[in-house]
Order: sequence, then structure tokens, then C-alpha cells
Amino acid sequence: MRRHYTLLLRLEGPMQSWGYRSRFDYRDTALEPTRSGVIGLICAALGIARGEDILRFDPIRMGVRVDKEGRPERDYHTALDVIKADGKGTDTVVSYRDYLADASFTVGLQSDDLQLLQDIADALQSPKWPLFLGRKAFPLAVPPLKPGEAPKE
Repeated sequence: MRRHYTLLLRLEGPMQSWGYRSRFDYRDTALEPTRSGVIGLICAALGIARGEDILRFDPIRMGVRVDKEGRPERDYHTALDVIKADGKGTDTVVSYRDYLADASFTVGLQSDDLQLLQDIADALQSPKWPLFLGRKAFPLAVPPLKPGEAPKE
């Protein structure tokens, strides 16, 4: 019989954004953390750059518990002097960005690979790069793991 191990993360912050279908001038958010967003957070902790192989995370299963529902909010942004796609002149671009305010989640990562989950736990406790909740401007309010936290069977 296979053993399954679980690592629980706490994702809490004043603002979070878990985009899943953003296009051009509209950046959406899911109402809970997405798998790709959590893998991105793990990659930051491990120091894995964009474009690097992340296939090692494919076997990880993920579940989310909503501890505190976030309040959906929308920001309106303008950028001046953006170069047009045809390269002829500039324009003002208006965009919208959705996020969750004051949300808290418990994310469970499950795998048969204890060492992978332990590597993730170690990296989250001592990350190589800053951790954020979907966008670089959205830091965590609390560490994702308690000191010494480890995967459990």
C-alpha cells in the first residue's frame, strides 16, 4: 500500500490575486488559490526561475479550505505613453485588476514523495526569493508554515 504525505500551508494576506484567465487589460482572480499560483509560490521559495522545468510538481495533489472568504475588489489602472503594437506612437492604456481583500486559506499539498514535500517545506521556511500571494505587491501576512513544520502521513 502506498503512503501519502500531506503538507499544510497557510496563505493569508491583506490582498491576494489568483488569476486563471486574465487577458490583456483585464486581470481576474479566482476566489481561492489556484494550483498554478501555489506552484509559483513554491518555485519562488525554491529559487526556480520562469521557464525552468517544473514537471517534478505534477504528482502533487492540492486541496483548499477557505478559512476566511475574501472580499472581491477591483483596481483601475492607467499607463501613459505605452508604445502601440504597430510601433507608431504611444497611447494611454486603461486596465482593471481584481483581487481578494482579507482572505485566509489553508492549502493541502499531498504526494507519495515525502522528500519533495520536505524540500518544499524547507524552502518555504527559508525562501530564496520573496513570497507573494499571486502578485509581487501582495506579500503574506504570516509565514506559510510554522517553524519546524513538516509533511505528515
